[in-house]
Order: sequence, then C-alpha cells, then structure tokens
Amino acid sequence: MEYLHIGPGPISTLATQYMVRMRDAVHLATDVYLPGGNVIPGDTVLIRLPYDKSGEYTFIANIAEYFMARGYRVVAQDVRGKFRSEGQALLFVNEADDGYDTIEWITQQPFSNGNVAMWGDSYYGYTQWAAVSSQHPALKAISPRVTGTQLGEPVQRAAGDITRRVEWGITLMYPLTYFHSQDAYFWDVDWTTRPYSAAAEDFMETVGARSPSYDLWYPQPVYLPRFRAGSPFDARPVPVLHVIGWWDNCAPLSWADEVELAKRPAWALNHYLRIEPMDHEGYIFLEADEDRVETRSLAQIEALLPRLLDPAIEFFEIFVRGNGRPEDIPKVSWNLAGTEGMRESSSWPPTGVRSSTLVADSAGNLVANASPDGASCGTDITWEHNPNDLVPSSVPNAFAFLSVLPDEAGIGLRSDVLVFDSRPVAHTVELVGPVTAKARIHSSGPNMDLFLRLLDVSPEGSAVRIGRGQVHLVDATQATTVEVDLGQLGYQLREGHLLRLHISSSDFPEFVPLPGTGENPWGATEVVSTTQSLLVGGADGLSLTVSILKGMLS
Repeated sequence: MEYLHIGPGPISTLATQYMVRMRDAVHLATDVYLPGGNVIPGDTVLIRLPYDKSGEYTFIANIAEYFMARGYRVVAQDVRGKFRSEGQALLFVNEADDGYDTIEWITQQPFSNGNVAMWGDSYYGYTQWAAVSSQHPALKAISPRVTGTQLGEPVQRAAGDITRRVEWGITLMYPLTYFHSQDAYFWDVDWTTRPYSAAAEDFMETVGARSPSYDLWYPQPVYLPRFRAGSPFDARPVPVLHVIGWWDNCAPLSWADEVELAKRPAWALNHYLRIEPMDHEGYIFLEADEDRVETRSLAQIEALLPRLLDPAIEFFEIFVRGNGRPEDIPKVSWNLAGTEGMRESSSWPPTGVRSSTLVADSAGNLVANASPDGASCGTDITWEHNPNDLVPSSVPNAFAFLSVLPDEAGIGLRSDVLVFDSRPVAHTVELVGPVTAKARIHSSGPNMDLFLRLLDVSPEGSAVRIGRGQVHLVDATQATTVEVDLGQLGYQLREGHLLRLHISSSDFPEFVPLPGTGENPWGATEVVSTTQSLLVGGADGLSLTVSILKGMLS
C-alpha cells in the first residue's frame, strides 16, 4: 500500500521552542513568539493544534507574526502525541488537562501578564472548548472557528433511537491519517473493495503500528470522557467569538453548540456569533477563481490574514485588554451570501424572519403557500439504492467545498435522485435562518439513509448547493415521518432563480454508504440493492420550510 508520510516542518526563526511539562511528566512541544523578541509581560494568544505548529498547511508563523504586530505574545503547541510533542496520539481526551497545564505554564513565564486568549479552527477550535472546561482563571476569551464540542467521534447508536446522524466517511479515516501516530499519513481508501475495514488493517500492517484512536472506535466504539464536566458549557463562562461558515461541512456541530449555549443565560451573555460565507478551509463564496487553489501562495496567505484574524483581535481588545465596551461588539454579525460586507443583529435569526413552507407534489414541484391535502393519502415515489452505483459527492474534498463550488445540476439527472423545483422568484428573496424538511419514508431494506440537498438554480440551469441535511432511519421496514435539518441560511436568491431539492440515499464517499443488509457499513462484506420510498402529497407528504427575511416565494 502506498502512502505519504509527513513529519514536522522546521521551527520558525521567529519562535523559540520549549518542551512544556504536563502533570503526568509528558512534555509538549511549544513555540513562543515574542514581539520584537523582548521578554516584556503582555497578553498571550494560545493556539493548540494537531496539524504541526511548524507546518506549511497551518502557516502558524504567519498568524503569529500578525498577532505580534498588534502586541500579542503567541504560544503555539503541538497537542499530545503529535509531531514534536511526547505522549500518545489519542483524539480529544487529553485536551482539557493539557490545556489547563499549558495555560498555567504561560502565566509563570516572564513574557506573560496573566491574561490568555485562545484562537483557532477545527480541532484547534475544539481545544479551546476543552480548555474552557478546565476553568483556568487566566483564560479570558476564546475565538473558536468552524468547530464543535462533539467533533469527530463515530455516531453513537443508543438503544431506542428512531433516527440518528449519518456517518461521515472521514470519521474512521481521521485516526488513520492525522491521528495515527506522531506524524501524519495520507493514503487513499479503495472504496471499490469491501469491507472498508480491510483497507484500514492493510494500512496499519504496512506502517507497522496500530492507531489507538481507531482501535477505540472500531469495531465496538468506546467513548472516553472529553471534558472535566459533561459539557464545557457547564463551566464558568468566558467571552466567546463563535465563528461559523455557511458552507462548512462541520457547521451542524457548530449550530448544535449554539443551541446549547442559548439554553444557559450566563453563556448567552458572553456569546457572540459571527457567520461567514466560507467553508471549513476558509474558501469564500465570492472568491476570485485564482484564489480557489489547493495550496495558497505566501501572498494569498498574507491577503487572507486580515479576514481570518481581525475579528478575533477586535474581540480580544475588549475582552482581554479591556479597551472598549462589550456593547461595541455586535451579538451577531453575519453575511448574506451573494453580497459583500457583514450585517449585524441582536439575535439569530434576526428580527423579522418568517417561515414559508413549500409542499412537494408528484409532478416534481415545490409549491409555495400550499396547504397539505389532509384528505389525500398521498403517493409513494420510489427509487433504487444500489451500493455498487452510489450517488457521488459533488467535490473530492468536502472540507474545501468552495474551492470547487460545483454545478450540481447534473446529479439530478440520475434515476436514483429525486428532483423537486419551486417556481422562479419574481424578485430577489433573502433566505435567512433555519431550513427544515419533513418526509415520510421507508425501504425494502432494514435501514435507510436520506440525503437532501437544497440548490439555487439559475435561469441558465446551473445549480449551486446552499443547504443540505441527512438522516439515518434505524428501522426502515415501517413508514416513518422524519424531520431533517438542512442547516441555516444567509443567502440571496436572485430574481429569476428557483429552489431545487435533490433527494437520494447516498452521498459517496463523503458519507459511508449503507450496504443494504443492515450490517455496519464499515465492516460489511456483502451488498444488496434496496427500494426506497418517499411519500408525496397528503398530510405527511414531503415539505420544505425555509426562513425568509425579505421577499417571498411564488
């Protein structure tokens, strides 16, 4: 088996590396960046990440230089077991205590004035929530981006579940790439051969070592505690600038945290939401084509930094340095995708948002302002789920969706994809807030996955995905009505455009496909085609509910 092995990059000349001792005598590699190289007490920004503090992918040295120009000391650390740090590479479970111990170390250094903030994306957004749960008093503010407190683990299969999340394809690959061991390994799964678990075993045999995280998660998942309490939201609140991307594939995790934060008054007071038209890797909806590149140049990185860091710096200026009032930061700042600039509101969704429901009919229409016909039983529309001919994911890398921004119209030409269209809008509509769907489904197989993609279709026929949702029906032998969350929107549907729903049973390989036999998809060896059914019409027929700030659907 071929794979790419990547070790740590060279330490930046701007940094000094220290091996910082944790409470169990494990030492973590920690770079310290000091403005002007002077050891003068000041505010510190801590970044804890598993992707190599010295690597090109994370460009931490450029980020540190930008923070230093604003007077911040920067501490960047490889988390336990990764790259230059000691210990075992074990996902999630050590970040609370290691975060506390690292903050404690910072406060004892001559460059620290006792104030620490944290910043970072994805896993190094997660390490911020873990540190919050440790309740170190020196942690004054955090700015987690495109992340969630429940990042990463396999879907928990609780007894009595009717539905649950669909499993990401990345879930069991992540502990075999970035978290296999100290270095990173990149390799491709042979998705044409089952079981997929055999490829994982082949890889670990080839490199001569097993992945502790993989062995915890498969074949029988073990869920180790992540936080000192059940949730970081049970800890003492700190001011948080919570950044979500409209096209981030991890956005459902971010929005789930948003719901939990809103339930706690003390956290709600300290919570500030920022929503940007970006994906997980930071590509932007209206980005120039020349900037949609896999590897950004130094000039592109430097051009990215103000958008990436200025909101956090403005936030830290108030909540770490005390320069200004909390009221100077909007509770919610958000972009209406398709337009420039940010809008502000006191809550999410903004005041004035109203719901509009579209009802599907058997002719493939989504009819606005229609009431379900309670007197009708409706009609079942069927399609085949063939595990040997799966509906393809629209991009090769779901984390960088906007680097491609694909036209998805062609996917709707498949016989195993149902298509429903609204009428073109007469005037521009601002879709702002949650989108949900109701569907009554069943299958000839024991279980079923349902995927919905919401598209903006132009008059020329091109289709851009603006929302999506998916759900796994545990027992699909009986018709069941399911609610599907398609996420949140901040999107401008322009005059002459229409909404389209694509409905299918697979989205491969972004999500692990069901074999049709009821077996665990990762370990299944045999596959069976199944017939899927969706009810259209009647009181329980397919409907889509969108949120509108301005305009109306016709």
